[in-house]
Amino acid sequence: MSLASAALLSPPVLCFGLGALACALRSNLRVPAPVFEAVSIYLLLAIGLKGGAELAETRWADFAGPAAAALGLGILIPLWCYAALRRVAGFSVADAASLAAHYGSVSAVTFIAVVSYLERAGTPHEGFMTAILALMEAPAIVVALVLARLAGAGGQGTGGAGGARSLGPALHEVISAKSFLLLVGGLVIGGVIGKAGLAPVRPFFGDLFLGFLCLFLLELGIVAAEKADAAWKAGGRLFAFALLAPLVNGALGLLAGHAAGLSEGGAVVLATLAASASYIAAPAAVRLALPEANAAYSLAASLAITFPFNVVLGIPLYAAAAGFLYR
Repeated sequence: MSLASAALLSPPVLCFGLGALACALRSNLRVPAPVFEAVSIYLLLAIGLKGGAELAETRWADFAGPAAAALGLGILIPLWCYAALRRVAGFSVADAASLAAHYGSVSAVTFIAVVSYLERAGTPHEGFMTAILALMEAPAIVVALVLARLAGAGGQGTGGAGGARSLGPALHEVISAKSFLLLVGGLVIGGVIGKAGLAPVRPFFGDLFLGFLCLFLLELGIVAAEKADAAWKAGGRLFAFALLAPLVNGALGLLAGHAAGLSEGGAVVLATLAASASYIAAPAAVRLALPEANAAYSLAASLAITFPFNVVLGIPLYAAAAGFLYR
């Protein structure tokens, strides 16, 4: 309960709740779009720089195992999600593949939330986890789109050459997206300059980080509450999946992190990444490759259900589970 209380009473989570309350009250409270854009750029670049500086001091032998575990999760998660959504929940091929892509990919904001949680709890974790975040963003999207092609879905044909052609623009959309470029670019810059080179800008990219995160989650609370109606209209099967998937994927991530030799904090980060769902990179790629998929399903599930669950309850649950596993 102390872990859950600490998460619930943290400034970022309370700001998220304030945003949801503002939406419920139909307030005109919004973070201006230019400010929100600037804050999102700041957060992504900050975690990239910090991760790159840590990665520069990491031995390849220490990184190889967690990297392989992350790639394995990026393949396994969309496979089981797609099968469950098709055979158990009865979603169409396009909608099942779309949801599988979103839940197999990762959320950078959820990553920021778990890192902030661990820092407040005083639990160390491997600095190269930012590189793991970047590594997990694209593979699951590719797997889900290939599954859709094999099943004959897609706006450019029914598999075969038409399906192959549509994967290229979707992959370009992922790689050229600002979230991916800022993360990878920040990793490269941080790796080149190292911790010593990062020191002059550490007050800006380090000390102010939590405050900017509060502003970001304030706006996301409003957006998530706005998507709640779409999630409700989709029915119980979507709601059940959006709550079950993070628990299953979080358990897979925790076990994979333990098997890969990560520390307790690192395993919590990997579990949270596995449990998260993308609502930035995946929607852009899916929109190009699977135009017939219902975007309301994936956005409502990932942003209105899974994201709040992870930030409020999921992260302390994964941390508590890691505590038992690492005893």
